[in-house]
Amino acid sequence: MAEDMLVRIVLAVIVGVLFGIVYCMRVLVLMERRVARIEEHMDNIMHKVLQEEIKIERGSKRKK
Repeated sequence: MAEDMLVRIVLAVIVGVLFGIVYCMRVLVLMERRVARIEEHMDNIMHKVLQEEIKIERGSKRKK
């Protein structure tokens, strides 16, 4: 009887730890996706700024 309870408690702890690991992995994947989206937005902004700088440089060369 006591061994049965001990086995159930150990199994419950193991299952709880596994669920915790799965949940943490899910959160990490979601965070990685968010960071990837932020990096994409930053990349788009950098390309737009670079294009504007090229336009400004071309404009300043023509005026000289």
